[in-house]
Amino acid sequence: MNVSMKCLVFLVFICAFFPFFQAAEGPLQPYKTTEPPTIDGELDDPVWQKSSFITDFKTFEPDYGKEMSEKTKVYLAYDRENLYFAFRCYDRDPKKIKASITNRDHLFDDDWVCINLDSFNDQQSFYGIYINPLGVQGDTRFTTGNEDLGFDMVWYSAGRVDEQGYTVEVRLPLKSIRFNHGKEVKMGVIFKRKISRRSEQGTFPALNPKQSMALLNQMYPMVFVDLKRFVLLEVLPAVTYHQTYSRKENRMEKDSPEKGLSLTMKYGLTSRLVLDGTVNPDFSQIEADAGKVDVNLRYQLYFPEKRPFFLEGREHFNLGGNVPLNSILSIFHTRTIADPILGVKLSGKVGNRDSLSTLYALDRVPGYDTRAVFSVFRYKRSTKEDGYIGGIYADRKFGEQYNRIMGADGRFRLGKSDTIDFYSLISQLDDEELPNTREGHAVALGYSRMTRKLGVTLGFNDLGKFFQADMGYITRTGITRFTAVLSPRFYPERRWLRRIDSDLFLSVCRDKESGLWETYNHVSLIPHIGGATTLLIRYAYSSEIFLQQRFRTSGFTSILRSRINKQLFLSLIFRSGKAIYYSEDPQQGYQNVIEAQLVFQPSEKVKSEIAYNYAGLYRESDRQKIFDYSIFRLKQTYQVNKYLFFRGIVEYNGYWKELLTDFLASFTYIPGTVIHFGYGSLYNRQEWQDDRYIDVNRFIENKRSFFFKASYLWRF
Repeated sequence: MNVSMKCLVFLVFICAFFPFFQAAEGPLQPYKTTEPPTIDGELDDPVWQKSSFITDFKTFEPDYGKEMSEKTKVYLAYDRENLYFAFRCYDRDPKKIKASITNRDHLFDDDWVCINLDSFNDQQSFYGIYINPLGVQGDTRFTTGNEDLGFDMVWYSAGRVDEQGYTVEVRLPLKSIRFNHGKEVKMGVIFKRKISRRSEQGTFPALNPKQSMALLNQMYPMVFVDLKRFVLLEVLPAVTYHQTYSRKENRMEKDSPEKGLSLTMKYGLTSRLVLDGTVNPDFSQIEADAGKVDVNLRYQLYFPEKRPFFLEGREHFNLGGNVPLNSILSIFHTRTIADPILGVKLSGKVGNRDSLSTLYALDRVPGYDTRAVFSVFRYKRSTKEDGYIGGIYADRKFGEQYNRIMGADGRFRLGKSDTIDFYSLISQLDDEELPNTREGHAVALGYSRMTRKLGVTLGFNDLGKFFQADMGYITRTGITRFTAVLSPRFYPERRWLRRIDSDLFLSVCRDKESGLWETYNHVSLIPHIGGATTLLIRYAYSSEIFLQQRFRTSGFTSILRSRINKQLFLSLIFRSGKAIYYSEDPQQGYQNVIEAQLVFQPSEKVKSEIAYNYAGLYRESDRQKIFDYSIFRLKQTYQVNKYLFFRGIVEYNGYWKELLTDFLASFTYIPGTVIHFGYGSLYNRQEWQDDRYIDVNRFIENKRSFFFKASYLWRF
């Protein structure tokens, strides 16, 4: 064969196989199709035979840059209205693949694949699209260093386990995401895969050990052409009915039913900017909040937001300055809006570098005719890489009283591994009981360096005594805190010991009211044992100022989490040490805390969860018991398919001597198109006798409730 013939054969070979494999040298160019695949988990559609694929996955857990133990292929395609992805995940032992038919967002203990999509390609935020081997979905939204697990959007998926491993198909409608429309649309992407039984995760492209988990700065470019320009319009009507019964003496009496008809609409002003509105929205809690120890608390319990209208776009309200032991968990916590009459939101991008989010809500306040009015405005301008500078204004008005927050925040990337972030806020409170408007401040400055072998975090946090945010969640004010955290990681490269994480945490805090200093210092080791077991061992030397007195809070903590096998997961937490009895007459005490959870999954459709929480506090001076608090919770779920499940909960609170039962039947086709039936009862050990309640040795039903909800998402 002469030279020219050899060159010709080589060119034919390259031309024949180039469409099926793309080296990581230029932007990914998904295959444009006019024959969309059927989303059934089978990779037998013609589009997958023609599309390009990538396959060079490298690990980042438990270590960076290793070949994954199992091979992965990802196929990419699109048409004018949808993006399509397909995964072929090879596995030499398919019987050990961890997969369950579960409800949405409950797949993270399974094997899964993920599409992290930076739809604006601006390194400011991304969608996390998770799929387990049976096609069950999970979706998140990431921005400002926080991943919002409550986010939901409309997309379609299917998966199948076979003799080679498993396959997954995804269809992502362009109406479900925000992006910069144009003749050529560039997005960023990172594909991930998790192998549960080995606690192994890998990505394409490979993550840089010097940048650690800074995903936004490591997205691989992906280019699309001739995407359809559309106008998004969604209409979501919902109907709810809630009937409660309460015991009056020895009779269960019917309370007035709560009936609701609501309407929520979404209109895309552009492909980047969306207007949401709702009237008389349904803000029912479908999943009951798990019981928590609710005595001897310095501040109120924090419960996450679960209500659909508030979930979308809430990631924009996250602040920079997320320093260790930050007292501000949220400057705008939407669960402070308890019973809204209406709400309006505008969120998205208004320029290549500018984004804004606004929210207005009118809220009923129990016992008052006056309504509370919430107004929030958020603006961000992106800077270098994932950096930004932003401003926020939040206001709650109730009659003549108002509380408002305003300020600025930002993040700056100094290099591949280093970031500085901050916030600076002021609050104003005007109340008729105060002689003058009360003002307070809150500032934070943090530095972080994260690499494969070492993490370093430095933080400064100062909150004035009168800083107040009625629309947020703040644990403590009137403090100045300095923190330093050194987190080295070691890689023994032994089969039974894969990595050792460690922390040296140093913190000092000045209580402004008393002028006293407190400390929180700990050292911890976290060995990663075998394939799926982690153990945390921590000793803390610490103190805390309460009511101008210093108390000791030193103690020991151990945490064990282990995926014993495909069916069984165990979590144990034990804490023992000094503690404070928070009261008007505070006392030095010591406590023991136990939190245990056992998850048993005998089949893909059945899941049993048993949890036990215990807290016991004793007075140190005479070792007398102050209280014992225990909660036992049993949760049983039967998932008929990925749309329909039945769930039952039984929870006993030993402190209040109450028994809760809760049953739910739930059908969710896509977020918004749902039917829920719920029934629950609350029992205690009190009976009405001789014109008073007396304690008895049996449970008597005290409250009963029935709940129904149905909604349907119309998308035009």
